[in-house]
Amino acid sequence: MQEHAFVGRQPILNRQQQIIGYELLFRLNKEAKTAEFSSDMQAGTNVLVNTLSNMGTDWLVGNKLAFINVAEAMLESNFLELLQANRVVLEVVESTQATPELLERLKDLRSQGFGIALDDFVLTPQTAPFMEHANYIKLDIQQLGMPQIPGLSKELRRYPALQVAEKVETKDEFKQCLDIGFDCFQGYYFAHPETLSAKVINPGYANILNLLNMLRNNAEIRDIENALKRDVALSFKLLRYINSAGFGLSCEIQSFRHAVTILGYQKLYRWLTLLLVTAGAETGAAPALLKTAVTRGRLVELLGSHFLDGQERDNLFIVGMFSLLDVLLDMPMDQVLETLILPENVTDALLQRQGIYGPFLELAEACEDPEMTEVPRLCEQLQISPEMLNKSHVQSLAWVEELGV
Repeated sequence: MQEHAFVGRQPILNRQQQIIGYELLFRLNKEAKTAEFSSDMQAGTNVLVNTLSNMGTDWLVGNKLAFINVAEAMLESNFLELLQANRVVLEVVESTQATPELLERLKDLRSQGFGIALDDFVLTPQTAPFMEHANYIKLDIQQLGMPQIPGLSKELRRYPALQVAEKVETKDEFKQCLDIGFDCFQGYYFAHPETLSAKVINPGYANILNLLNMLRNNAEIRDIENALKRDVALSFKLLRYINSAGFGLSCEIQSFRHAVTILGYQKLYRWLTLLLVTAGAETGAAPALLKTAVTRGRLVELLGSHFLDGQERDNLFIVGMFSLLDVLLDMPMDQVLETLILPENVTDALLQRQGIYGPFLELAEACEDPEMTEVPRLCEQLQISPEMLNKSHVQSLAWVEELGV
């Protein structure tokens, strides 16, 4: 029998808000929810191994790590040896007992190159023996409460492990954890960003928006070329993007006219959307947020590509990418959309998660939630199997790493 489970992910960031890895979250499908823990464990293990072996190393490009929860049964299994040790951090769940055998196993896993993290860690005489084997200690700041954190963090400084603040939900909590000296961060604050107050759209954005609207209205190539020439930074980025590995073009692009001719309006529109999101880097948006936007764009596109093609696929990409524009531009979505001429289907998806593209965006967003509560329902509604979802997920991460966003 094929084990069905969905893989979610949550980014883990360093102090510069760059993504250093993803915690991969495994959730079984609806039917399996009632199964007792042992079979749950087994299904989790099988899915884990299938998914990670299918992932290959391609998505773990550069220095990204996969953080994976492992219960006792899994730590003791020889499944782990199938994983690529230097890319994987094993998160020892809090229910694990520090028996001599288990500590010996952790020592062995570390010598193979695995990282070891202690999940939801609370320091007690029973858990202290784990400390000498840990590379990461994860503290759930919601569960422990912020007043407890500084003292606990200081006490744990006696050990060389990196400290990860989990469940960071607000800007204020993030700032406090930075001040306390945490090394890494994880939580809704990074994956579920909120819109704050409106800010003026800077020139870079204004030019891109203007170009997007020109393309939508099928303006003359000459006018588009002139618009590109007026913005040196924009045009440089566009050529650099087009000539990068991500586009698989066989020839070097020489001029804007050449770029427009080779790419066609639809593709050019698409790369401009990518640019619009990455332009956020100049405005001080967090790198993790830009990455989330581009990954989401690709994921929405891949999820919908089983059902839609051609221009619809480009629209799916735009729906996913633009779903974070309100956060990147720091203004309400309806105001953002006033500055763009977009097809009605796209605006329906962005404003109400409705229309032909809405459900695909909903599903991509549901995958960013650690609980993944909505994923089974949305998959069923869209007739997407766990395998399809997980494959698309992995492909979207790999693609973004390749782009080097």
